[in-house]
Amino acid sequence: MHALSIRNLKKVYGNGIQALKGIDLDVAEGDFFALLGPNGAGKTTVIGIITSLVNKTSGEVRVFGHSIDTELNAVKACIGVVPQELNLNTFDRLMNIVVNQAGFYGMPVRRARRRAQEVLEQMQLWDRRDDIARNLSGGMKRRLMIARALVHSPRLLILDEPTAGVDIEIRRSMYGYLRELNESGTTIILTTHYLEEAENLCRHVAIIDEGEVIQHHPMDEFLRTLKQQNYIVNTREPVAEVPVIDGCLIYQRKDYELELAVQRDHDLNDVFAALSEAGVRILSLRNKTNRLEELFFNLTDRSDQVPEEKTEMEE
Repeated sequence: MHALSIRNLKKVYGNGIQALKGIDLDVAEGDFFALLGPNGAGKTTVIGIITSLVNKTSGEVRVFGHSIDTELNAVKACIGVVPQELNLNTFDRLMNIVVNQAGFYGMPVRRARRRAQEVLEQMQLWDRRDDIARNLSGGMKRRLMIARALVHSPRLLILDEPTAGVDIEIRRSMYGYLRELNESGTTIILTTHYLEEAENLCRHVAIIDEGEVIQHHPMDEFLRTLKQQNYIVNTREPVAEVPVIDGCLIYQRKDYELELAVQRDHDLNDVFAALSEAGVRILSLRNKTNRLEELFFNLTDRSDQVPEEKTEMEE
């Protein structure tokens, strides 16, 4: 069964703007799925329609087989959403916020409190349970929103920029928890402008641009379409003369720094061996950009933008 199935989904706003132009999309049950796109591409509109916050113009959307047109309550019970914008009652205590959310799904108070403790502990917020939400940092508020979305144990979790404003250490711990959650059977749909995040976490990816799905592939298959990989190499000594190596373009950025553009059908180890033979002693190597980022910008041709999106009001 598909966790999410979308057929010929269209959205035209009252001002005539066509935000979605007949999208087809399937997300398998248990998948970790990246939904990406540049500013104004339509991602937020898709999520809004799935979660009943935006009315579609036409098309069909099903969540675990339930139609959003005729079985909306069943759809809502299946979904947990962490929106891009903070939408907390910042004058309430953390424990109350999560317990009250559980109540919306008919969960008894005693069970709701147990479940609230579980998700607050998982988000490393249990020791702040009696604090007022307005006193939290931006990253803590983001984690609180994830805890709130998980309290009713949804089968599908939709994360719209979940790590915005979260420091690196907490972000990594969240990655670990999201992987565990996915491995336990929860389907996750992720939108993010941290493309390295999507590359490392997700098994499938769809890219939306100008209201249309322009790519929809398994992540590893999609990454293999990259024609070349760019690296930055730091050397132990200044490079007096840039060597010429088959299948690799080399540019000198600084005395101690080279940029390599390695063709897809050439092995990086062979390039290293050729550099060594040419007398280049390598100190360190890093990717110039991650592979998904390069593919994304090649496809959307908007290298001056990160893959975020305006809200519905802005669209």
